[in-house]
Amino acid sequence: MKSKISTTLFSAVIAAAVLISACTPPKTEEIVKEEVKEEKVTSSSSELEIWHVKAVAPNGQMIKIKALDAEGNIYDVKAIVNDAEGQLMDIKAIVKGSYLPIKILLTEEALKPVKAIANDGTVYSIKAISEAGEQLAVKGVETNGSLVHIKAIASDGAYYGVKAISKQGNLMDIKGIKMIDAPLEGTVNGVDVFAHIKALPQIGSAGQAAVWNVKAVHPEGGIINVKAFDKSGKQFDVKGIQYEGQRHIIDIKALVGDAKLPIKILVSEADLAPIKAIAEDGTIYAIKAIAANGEKLDVKGVATSGNIVHIQAISAAGDEYGIKTISKEGMLNDVKGLKMSDTKVESKINGVDVYAHVKGIPQVK
Repeated sequence: MKSKISTTLFSAVIAAAVLISACTPPKTEEIVKEEVKEEKVTSSSSELEIWHVKAVAPNGQMIKIKALDAEGNIYDVKAIVNDAEGQLMDIKAIVKGSYLPIKILLTEEALKPVKAIANDGTVYSIKAISEAGEQLAVKGVETNGSLVHIKAIASDGAYYGVKAISKQGNLMDIKGIKMIDAPLEGTVNGVDVFAHIKALPQIGSAGQAAVWNVKAVHPEGGIINVKAFDKSGKQFDVKGIQYEGQRHIIDIKALVGDAKLPIKILVSEADLAPIKAIAEDGTIYAIKAIAANGEKLDVKGVATSGNIVHIQAISAAGDEYGIKTISKEGMLNDVKGLKMSDTKVESKINGVDVYAHVKGIPQVK
């Protein structure tokens, strides 16, 4: 996909009640065969919008999050805004002028270690450090579907949330994100990674496990079904899967028979990147929006901005409609492509080269 920066912000008014049943979401058959490359900050430091990273104690105290090397030297940890809307921020340790990715490492421990990883594979501990000098471990404490909750852990065992905080006082939640079901998400500079760490918009009540609808949204407020199609033209439902205990990351799946197929943006040289569901045997299914008159609208990745690939349904006249996943209560998440690295081939799923992963994420308020 040839990236271009989107400058279009779209909005829609939804006036529909959607009936959907709750379910326990099953696992998918996704296989990643390629090494995940180190993430990089591509803008010059003078152009970056940088947010602070803090743990928040129950009394409202903000505790600095830092990276530490083996000798105890302390380095800053910051959130980097690199997409136009600030929907998915990178979290980096700034070590001697280098921006190092921070990941949740793959271990058998219940509380998973959070580390920064240098080019040579050196790892840096991530700690919350109080004004008194007390160091609190920062860990991945619980996994709900594609999301890993990250907490600073006090000496009494209390969990403190970790946030990105702007100069204006705006907050984003810092979470671990998994793009596949397998424990091994990828390898960064020789270190096995369980999940990526990003900042996402805050949400309200997480709610229960549920199935959400996936729709294209017409500017006049109408909604258009999004479906998957096989080569014979047979259509299948496309749904959002919400896991109990979190609403930050909604998995977007094609329901084909008993299988829940991952939907991805594929690697392509086209300006508009193809979006497909991928079966275990590598068979791909087209993703289309179906208008009330039966017209099939292509669903494409239309522009890349930082970690975000904007996804639109495109009419024959060239009109672009945003894609949303909608709960039965009328809550909306944006459906976007997410990139966890700056490489063209993000991963390989069942033999198919993938440019970005398709997920539902909170809207920017």
